[in-house]
Amino acid sequence: MYPTRRLAMPIIKRSSYYNPDYRQGQSLIRARSPYLVKNTLTGLALMGFVVSIYVYTIKAIKSDDFAEAALPPKKEDILRDTKGSGNAGLRP
Repeated sequence: MYPTRRLAMPIIKRSSYYNPDYRQGQSLIRARSPYLVKNTLTGLALMGFVVSIYVYTIKAIKSDDFAEAALPPKKEDILRDTKGSGNAGLRP
């Protein structure tokens, strides 16, 4: 009836809060019930905080134009500049 019990019994010590098939027992459900609402609200608050930081960061990055950032030259420009000279790809 409990196929995992035979394999797990010598390795895992059985707790009184779990059934023989390692599901939550009624005593564990009763012990956790006072904390259910508080833990849910705390989790939602943390998730809201993380999402708000993520949204703020994305909006801040979208508003920046990155005009001051120096871009490397394109490959075609390097090839065109070095075609006539013998520098083998080195820019002056």
